[in-house]
Amino acid sequence: MHSFGQANDSPTYTEDILPIFTSTCLDCHGPDEARRMLNLRLDTQDFLRSHIVPGDPEASLIFQRITVEDGIRVMPPTSSGRTLTAEQIETVRLWIVSGAEWGTELTGDERAELEQAAERQVVFAREVRPILSRNCFQCHGPDDQNRQMGLRLDNPEGFAGHPGAFGGPAVIPGNAEDSLMYQRITAEAESFRMPRDREALTPDEIETIRLWINQGAQWESHWAFIPPELPTLPNTSNPNWIKNSIDNFFLERLDQEGLSPSVEADKATLIRRVTLDLTGLPPTLEDVDAFLADNSPNAYEKVIDRLLQSTRFGERMAVDWLDAARYADTNGYQTDGERTMWRWRDWVINAFNDNMPFDQFTVEQLAGDMLPNATLDQRIATAFNRNHSLNAEGGIVPEEFLIEYAVDRVATTSTIWLGLTMGCARCHDHKFDPLQQREFYEFSAFFNNIDERGKGFKYVNSPPFIAAPTNSQQEQLDELDGRLAQARVEFAAMEEAIELAQEQWEDALLGATDIDAEVDWNLRDGLVVHHPLDGDISGVHAGSLAEATLENGLPHFVDGRIGAAANFDGERYITAGTSPNLGYENEFTLSAWVFPTTDTGVIFSRANEGDQGEVGWGIYLEEGKLRLNLTTRVLDDGVAAETIHSVQLNRWQHITATYDGSKTPGGMRVYIDGVSQELEGLLDLVGNRLPQRYPLRIGASGSSKPNFQGNLDDVRIYDRVLTPEEVAVLATVDSISQIARIDSADRTTAQSDKMRLSFLNQYASPDIRAAYSEVRELERERKHMWDGFPTVMVMEEMFPRRPTYRLNRGVYDAPAEEVFPGTPSILPPMPDGEKNRLTFANWLVNPENPLTSRVAVNRFWQSYFGSGLVKTADNFGSQGEFPSHPELLDWLSVTFQESGWDIKEMQRLIVTSATYRQSSAVTPEMAEMDPENRLLSRATRMRLPAQMIRDQALAISGLLTERIGGPSVGPYQPDGLWDDIVERGQEYRLSTGDDLYRRSLYTFWKRTRPAPAMITFDSSTRETHIVSSTRTNTPLQALNLMNDVTYVEAARALAQRAMQQGESANDSLVICIDSPPPASRMLMCFPYSPVLIPCIWKCMNPIGQPHCNLFQRVSPPVMRL
Repeated sequence: MHSFGQANDSPTYTEDILPIFTSTCLDCHGPDEARRMLNLRLDTQDFLRSHIVPGDPEASLIFQRITVEDGIRVMPPTSSGRTLTAEQIETVRLWIVSGAEWGTELTGDERAELEQAAERQVVFAREVRPILSRNCFQCHGPDDQNRQMGLRLDNPEGFAGHPGAFGGPAVIPGNAEDSLMYQRITAEAESFRMPRDREALTPDEIETIRLWINQGAQWESHWAFIPPELPTLPNTSNPNWIKNSIDNFFLERLDQEGLSPSVEADKATLIRRVTLDLTGLPPTLEDVDAFLADNSPNAYEKVIDRLLQSTRFGERMAVDWLDAARYADTNGYQTDGERTMWRWRDWVINAFNDNMPFDQFTVEQLAGDMLPNATLDQRIATAFNRNHSLNAEGGIVPEEFLIEYAVDRVATTSTIWLGLTMGCARCHDHKFDPLQQREFYEFSAFFNNIDERGKGFKYVNSPPFIAAPTNSQQEQLDELDGRLAQARVEFAAMEEAIELAQEQWEDALLGATDIDAEVDWNLRDGLVVHHPLDGDISGVHAGSLAEATLENGLPHFVDGRIGAAANFDGERYITAGTSPNLGYENEFTLSAWVFPTTDTGVIFSRANEGDQGEVGWGIYLEEGKLRLNLTTRVLDDGVAAETIHSVQLNRWQHITATYDGSKTPGGMRVYIDGVSQELEGLLDLVGNRLPQRYPLRIGASGSSKPNFQGNLDDVRIYDRVLTPEEVAVLATVDSISQIARIDSADRTTAQSDKMRLSFLNQYASPDIRAAYSEVRELERERKHMWDGFPTVMVMEEMFPRRPTYRLNRGVYDAPAEEVFPGTPSILPPMPDGEKNRLTFANWLVNPENPLTSRVAVNRFWQSYFGSGLVKTADNFGSQGEFPSHPELLDWLSVTFQESGWDIKEMQRLIVTSATYRQSSAVTPEMAEMDPENRLLSRATRMRLPAQMIRDQALAISGLLTERIGGPSVGPYQPDGLWDDIVERGQEYRLSTGDDLYRRSLYTFWKRTRPAPAMITFDSSTRETHIVSSTRTNTPLQALNLMNDVTYVEAARALAQRAMQQGESANDSLVICIDSPPPASRMLMCFPYSPVLIPCIWKCMNPIGQPHCNLFQRVSPPVMRL
C-alpha cells in the first residue's frame, strides 16, 4: 500500500482501494451474484459511485459503515474476522477526500484475477470437514486398523501424504490442480476416482475442496473439541428488536442472509406456547385472561417466573430426561419382567423443580453413592445408570451381559454429556472421530466395577438396590423410630429391676421340684411349621394341627435329642401338606436336630424333579456338607450355598439355615450347634419364580436325590430370619431348671440368653413384660414398614475392582490387555490421582471440558425450537452437523457455566428472547431462503410431543389428576395388549379412579410393548437412550385421537362441562386453543353442530361407560404455535 504524504499523491481505487475491498468485502459485495448481499457491488464504478460522495467521507455511506460505532452494525461484521485496520480506514478516507479517483480501468485479466480473489472464503470446519467425514474418513480416518494406503485425512499431518503411496503430498496448499487428493476426486476413470465403490462427490463438494486448497488449505481443529470462549456480542442493525443477548447473534445472521426477523406473536399465542413449553400443559382460561389484561412492561416475564416455579415444570423437563436415560418399568429382553425404578423418576422431577445446578445434577446421577456421607437421595440418583435393560433369560452367559451393561453405560453417558458416539469404538477404533478402541474400554472401566450380576432377576429389582422410602414414608419411619427409641430407653431403665427380679425367679426355680420348662416356648414368634417327631409324625402348620403321612414303611421312633425322634432308613419319609410357601423373595429359617448315619441325603424339602434337575427348596447333606438350595433350574436359575466344613456322622447336632429373601447366596446363613459356618456360594442366578406346588417332605424330596438316613428331631420352619442369639438358644436343649442350677458365671452365652428370654417372655412381672413386648412389637412394626418401602436399583462400587480388558472385536470372551479408567485423549486430561466414577463425574463438569455445557444447552434449545443449534444433538463429532450459530452456542455454553449451571435461568434466558417470541407465520421469502428455519427468522411450528398430546386432552377436559410422583399407573390401553409377548402371570393392570387420568410420564412403561398411543406419536420405546425424537405423520395418529378411550372420555367430559355451565361450542373451542377462534376455524371444527350438540345430551352417561361414537369427531389440538 502507498504511503500518502504528498498532496498530489492521492490514492486511487484500482491501486489502493480495490486490494482492501478484495481482502475484506468482495466475498459478500463482489461479482458472485449468488452470495451478494443487499445487491451492493464494490468492484464496479456504477455501483460504487451511488454510495460515495466525492470529497465528503462523512456523507459517504461506505465510510459510515466501516467506521460506525454504537447502534449500527460495522462492516465487515466483527464476526467475520476481516474488519478494516485503522490504516485501511484512513486510506479509504483519503481516497474519498481526494475525489474518489477511479484510476486506470481494469483489464480483462485483472478483472478475472479480481473475480478469483473475490471467490467465497471456504471455512474448513463448516464446509470441508463434513465432506471428508462423510466420504473419506471411513478409509482414511482415525481407525488405524482399517486405514487404507496409510493416508489419514482427519488431521493436518495426514495431508502431507506419504510419498511411497502417492508420490507426493495429498494436498499442495494454493494449488488444487496439482494436489493428488483433488486429482483423485475429479478423475474420470472409476478405477482411479475417489471415493472408491461409492458415489462420486457432487460438483458443489468438489468445488468447495478446490477453493479450500487454492485458498491455502488452512486446517482447523474440529470445533467441538475446542473449549468455548465467551464471544463479543455482535452489534445489530435493529437494537430495539433485541430482548436479550441471544437476539444479537440471530439478528446478525439474519442481516447477513438478507432476512428480517418476524414480528412478535400475539399475547394469546405467546402464553399458550410458553406454558406448553415450560409445563407441558396448556394455560387455563384464567391464566390467559390475566395475561391479556396485564399491560405492564414485564407482564410476560411475570408469566415466565410463575411457570418456572410451578411443579409442572419439573414434570415437563423430566420427560426428555427419562427418554435420554432409557427409563422404564420393566427389564426388557424376552421376559421383560417388572422392576421398581419410579423413585428415581421422582428424584429427577424434584431435581428440576428444586433447580438443582446441572453440575450437581450430573455428579449425583453418575456418582452420588461415592460422595462423602451420601444421602438417600444421592444414592437414588445413581439409578440413572441402572435404567438399562437387564437380561433374565435362561441359558445366557452372565459374563457377556456384564459387558453389555457397561457398554450401554458408555454409550448413554457419552451421548448425553459429551455428544459423542463412543459406542462406535467398541470393536475397533472409531472410523470418524479420534476415539480409539482402547479408550472406549478405559471409559467403560468407570462403569464396570459395579457389584451386580450379569443375569438379572425376572420380576423384581436386581442387586445392588436400596430401600427408598418416599418423604411421607420417611416421616412415618422417623415417627416410629422415635417411639422405638423411647421404648428402648424406658426398657433399659428397668435393667436393675430386671436383674433383681430374674435372680429371685431363678432362686425360686432352684427351690422347686420337678420343674422342666419347654424348650420351644421362647421361639414361637414366626414359627409356621413344627414337627416335634416326639412319637408322632403330625405337626402344627400355621397354628393348626396338620396331618402327615409316612411313606414306604411304618413309623419308627428312637430316643431323640428332645424326647423321642423319628428314624429314617433311606426309604421311609414323611409328607406333610403344602405349606409354607417359600420363594426367592421370602425370608425364612429352617432348623432341626439331626443324627446322620450317611453323608448324603435330603433332610426336608418342598421340591420335585423338573426338566432340568430339581425344582423347589430344601436343606440337604451333600458329602457331609450342609447345603441350602432354592432352584428353578439346577444349572442356571436359583440360589444355593453349602458349608465349607462337614457335619459329623453318628452324633446329634443342631442345624439351622436362614435366608433373607435377597436372591443371593450372601443372604444365606447356616449354623451347626448354634455356631455360624463359613459358606461357599454354589448358584447365584435367580430368574424365574420358585414353584410352590410340591408337598413338604421330611427325609426326602421328589427328586432323584437320596433320602435321609439317620434320626431327625424337632423340625421347624419360621417365616423370619432368626437372630444368631435365637439360633443359639434353639440349639440349647438344657431346660431352664437345669440352667438355673449352673452358676451364672459358668453358663454359656446361649444358656444365659435362654434364661433371660424365658424370663422376659413368660415369668417377669406384667410391667417388665409389657415394656419388653413394646420394644419387640415396635421392632416388628418397623421391619414390616421397611419391607413395604419401594426399592430402586443403584450404583455401588466393588472392592477389589473388577478388572477391565480391551476386547478383541468387542467380544466378551476375547480379552486382550487389561485397561484402567481413563478418558479420551482428544479431551482435556483428568487430574492426577485416583480415577473413579466420582472423579470422572467431576471431570465432565469441569469448565475445561469443551463438550458438556455445549451439549446441555443445545438440548435445551432443541426443546423450544424443534432442533438444536447443532441439529445432530446426539453427535457433536465429525459426522455431526456444524452449528447453525456457533458463536451463540459458545456464548450460551459459557453463560450456563458462569451462572453456576443454573437450569431455570437458562430456560428463562431462552424463552424471554425476541427470537423465541416471534410469530410462526411463514412468508414465501422465508420458505424459499430458510425452509427448515435454521436461521430462525420465525418461530418454529411443532407438533406436541406424544405425552403432551394426551396430557392436554386431559387438562382441557378437566379430567387431569395432578399429583407429583408415586408408582407408575395403568391408563387405558387396548385389550390384550400384553397377551402375545409375555410369560404366564404378567397381565396389564388397568388403574382405577384418578390414576386413570394422571400425566403421561407416570404411565407404566413396558419396553417390549410400550403404550401404543404414545408410540404412534413417536415417543421413544426406551430400549436405548434417545436425545432427539423423530416426527412422523400417519393415519394412525388421527385414528388414535378419534378412538382411544382416553380421548373419547376427555371429549365427553368437555361436553359435560359445556352442558353444565351453559357454554357454547365457541366457548369449548376457546378452552381447547386458549384464544377466540376465527369464524373459518369454527366452521371447520363444527360443521355438524346442529346434529352434534343434541347428541351430547345422550352422551352424558358416567365416565367410563360405553361411548357415543358421534362425539369422537372432536379431538384436541396437537400443535404448539
